[in-house]
Amino acid sequence: FTHSMLGIVVGVKEWARIFLRKTGSQSGRMIVAAAAERNKEPITQVLRQYFEPSASALALEISSGSGQHVAHFAQAFPRILWQPSEVDERAFMSIHAYIATLRLTNVRDPIVLDSSQSWDTWGGLEPSSLDLIVNINMMHITETKCTEGLFKGAGQLLKPNALLITYGPYAVQGVISPQSNVEFHTSLRQRDPSWGLRDVAVLQILAEQSGIALERMVDMPANNKCLIFRKRWLDEGVAV
Repeated sequence: FTHSMLGIVVGVKEWARIFLRKTGSQSGRMIVAAAAERNKEPITQVLRQYFEPSASALALEISSGSGQHVAHFAQAFPRILWQPSEVDERAFMSIHAYIATLRLTNVRDPIVLDSSQSWDTWGGLEPSSLDLIVNINMMHITETKCTEGLFKGAGQLLKPNALLITYGPYAVQGVISPQSNVEFHTSLRQRDPSWGLRDVAVLQILAEQSGIALERMVDMPANNKCLIFRKRWLDEGVAV
């Protein structure tokens, strides 16, 4: 797969563990990745710290992959309207299958979204319209321009005070730990020199350039982290 495609969101560590469900016409198209099954609830628990189950909002998931995450989030937050997206339209069949099988009425049809491209190509999303953007396991297995585009787009599309929440393995102040993440980073660089764990300090700079601030870093299972970014307001009360 190329950048942001199906294998990326389910996690490079689990490339060989993707399998298809075999029961039912729709569920037979649902791609299930072990990594996504493990981390979808821990990520949901982080989301619950910012959104009540009854909260109404508009959320975009960038690089939805199989659709496992957005389907799980939609069930946990039934009044949030979720917009899945993928650069690879081959993922759409699985996303549609989750929507249909689980009878989700608060998940829109997926849109084609390439985060390396300008935000105004992102399926007609309006500036300052989003309450939340979620991006899971994409940065370390895409080119840097995809991460740069993610922050530029978030700066345009998020409402003032809205959130960008990212998940994955990261370097912190130039240090990658534990050793398993060091080895993972090395294997990614061998696969593609443009891939690898991104340093949180670099992400903070990219965020600030788009009027977004890193608010919190949450340790997660399997040596991953959730990074909580928030769209800033200027002192005079006007959004950046």
